[in-house]
Amino acid sequence: MSSLSDYLDSLTVEGEIYDRLEDGSVRCYACGHRCLIREGKRGICQVRFNDGGKLRVPSGYVAALQSDPIEKKPFFHVLPGSNALTFGMLGCDYHCSYCQNWLTSQAMRDPASDVAANLVRPITPEQMVNTARRTRASVVVSSYNEPLITSEWAVEIFKQAKEAGLMCAYVSNGNNTPEVMEYLRPYLSAYKVDLKCMDDKNYRKLGGTLQNTLDGIQRARQMGLWVEVVTLVIPGFNDSNEELWEAARFLVSQSPDIPWHVTAFHRDYKMMDHANTDAQTLLRAAEIGREAGLRYVYAGNLPGNVGEYEDTHCPACNHRLVRRSGYVIREYHITGDGKCPKCHTAVAGIWPNNPSTVVLNGLGFPLPVS
Repeated sequence: MSSLSDYLDSLTVEGEIYDRLEDGSVRCYACGHRCLIREGKRGICQVRFNDGGKLRVPSGYVAALQSDPIEKKPFFHVLPGSNALTFGMLGCDYHCSYCQNWLTSQAMRDPASDVAANLVRPITPEQMVNTARRTRASVVVSSYNEPLITSEWAVEIFKQAKEAGLMCAYVSNGNNTPEVMEYLRPYLSAYKVDLKCMDDKNYRKLGGTLQNTLDGIQRARQMGLWVEVVTLVIPGFNDSNEELWEAARFLVSQSPDIPWHVTAFHRDYKMMDHANTDAQTLLRAAEIGREAGLRYVYAGNLPGNVGEYEDTHCPACNHRLVRRSGYVIREYHITGDGKCPKCHTAVAGIWPNNPSTVVLNGLGFPLPVS
């Protein structure tokens, strides 16, 4: 193989989320770009391409695989303390300059077969399910790269994971379409979305559009998925009070029960011209979320520095229900029917039926791919 792209092209199958057009082009519906792909060309993601009038899509490999706490995704209202077997492939429909996917997208253009050997490991859905069992995972999550653009492979895995009694989830940028969400609907239970900012001009710099993401959040909610939203708070990019208020108000308009995670940025990859986010900025963002009417607001990436915003509190009586330190559950008090034990108010989320099964030291552990 002369390049990583060549190697990845050999690990493909015909896609299922597209239309074939009379002129030999294809229309892909995996993400909100809805790429029209001519014969021999690729979509924006670089991993879905037109071969003889058929859309070829990634299948049969992982570029990352790890079992770790579900809080790391982050899902704070989905089976706390459980392990999530998380897998990813390569490619993205965005080009965020602060993200790991910026680097892998460049590697796909470089002649480097050794890069392919280091990044990509063939695997089967059966092996994935066996790995989940071996690592005591309760959830299988597609993440790391943008999962929407590799949805056919995710569904191959999710079908067997569901049969094995495992929950399935996406960690996504939210740039979805009705077609891809209907395709995923039978398998997904939870969907985390990155709401990157509330300025369309800045969204376009990252490779997307604001409205597509807002529609994606709404669509996931309407389909009955459990949705949590993350905003990486970047000084000078999206941290103004006005923009944070706008994000919080939008989420409240969808449901005040949506957990909003405001997380700290650190300089990385190609975004080196913005300061790291400090605790005071995160606390300001979290307080805006709470004042706007969100019942569950969390501040992340600065454990031990954001006080109560690491924990889950009852929205009615403010009793602390889950105490966290980073990704570790220290205390857990939600009842088996998902209520506050003090005032019996229902707490939104997907909770374990037996609270005694919650792992209170739950760090999880890394899983090397072999």
